[in-house]
Amino acid sequence: MENTFKNTMVGLLFLSPALITFGIFIAEPLVHAIVLIFTKYNVISPAKFVGMANIKTFFEDDRLRLIYWNTFKFVIILVPMHMIFGLLLAVGVTKVISNKWKYFYRTIFYFPVLVTTASVAIAWQFMFNYDFGVLNYILNLLGIDSINWLTSPTWVYLSVAIFSLWKFVGNGFLYYLIGLQAIPKTFYEAAEIDGATSVQSFFRITIPLLTPTIFFVFITTMIGAIQIFDEPYLITGGGPLDASRTITLYIYEVAFQNHEMGYASTLAVSLFLIILAVTIFQFKMSDKWVNYDNE
Repeated sequence: MENTFKNTMVGLLFLSPALITFGIFIAEPLVHAIVLIFTKYNVISPAKFVGMANIKTFFEDDRLRLIYWNTFKFVIILVPMHMIFGLLLAVGVTKVISNKWKYFYRTIFYFPVLVTTASVAIAWQFMFNYDFGVLNYILNLLGIDSINWLTSPTWVYLSVAIFSLWKFVGNGFLYYLIGLQAIPKTFYEAAEIDGATSVQSFFRITIPLLTPTIFFVFITTMIGAIQIFDEPYLITGGGPLDASRTITLYIYEVAFQNHEMGYASTLAVSLFLIILAVTIFQFKMSDKWVNYDNE
């Protein structure tokens, strides 16, 4: 019993930095957000208790339905794009024989992740420009009419998706690359002896053994897509009108432009509950397709 207690204390001691960080930066703000749901607070004046008024506003907010729909569309577009292109890049780099070229490609594909989003967003705004943007110039050379990348409610999603893919595909790529390097080469050698083609090896060996990495990339990419902020904020500002406004942009607007902290907290907690529900559901479903045995 004494040894068990001692081991528990030692474990808690090692965990204390993480637990303290979690309490200060996650648990405590979450509790404050829940409390603010029942208040009217504009930062300047003291918080005033308003009961269920903010929750009632949440369910009556017609604009919120469009914004959540926009967020859902970004999830549907961005998650497959990041996962597929990241995997293709990782597979391509692993096929490179020279280690020097592998280091080169790894650096090239991951470098955009390290660059400040605000700085490269300015360059991409010029590239998307209708009159003198590079993308429309290329389309014109191909005989295709110019596209209103940033002002069309239809094309604005693709504009944000293209920028997001260029900027953040390196995250998924790096995780996939690490996962691919962890797969024993003996599996591929045995498959080659049995006469399996490279395509068969990819779908029968690579994909099943890479499912833990695929699951991790899927979860992190989905959470990032639900919380997408930088890309639409810097590229479109949420426009035209509310065509590309996401829930995080709406929370920012309500909290820091309208100074309605109570309603902003209601929106933030609703987003937290959605992400929590989606994550729990995905972990439950992962038991049916994720393979953690690669021996």
